[in-house]
Amino acid sequence: MYQSVTRNIEVTVTPQYLAERSSPESGEYFWAYTIEITNRGAETVQLRTRHWRITDAMGRRQEVRGAGVVGKQPVLEPGQSFEYTSGVPLPTPSGFMTGTYGMASADGEAFEIAIPTFSLDSPDSQRTIN
Repeated sequence: MYQSVTRNIEVTVTPQYLAERSSPESGEYFWAYTIEITNRGAETVQLRTRHWRITDAMGRRQEVRGAGVVGKQPVLEPGQSFEYTSGVPLPTPSGFMTGTYGMASADGEAFEIAIPTFSLDSPDSQRTIN
């Protein structure tokens, strides 16, 4: 589990390698990730946009920008949470993701919150520790 807090908004990420959707012999690896966003502050906020930076084990990076998450732009009142699961394919057995959510306060102030950087590791990724 990975976690970050920006402006009293907590973002928790739990990635999971999906062997049944992956095909290592074809260079296809797939992960699901579950994200929970919790408003720990005193003001109501809305998630408006997402910006992902996805990097594979060869250092190749792709960027994804769009409105909301999974087709939604949730409004979070103080104490409320929103959870969703999405997925990402990579051509390598490991990589990582990081990014930001574009938020807006009830009075219209726009701001960004951090999505914690998280690792995508399959059983096929080999790590050595020196």
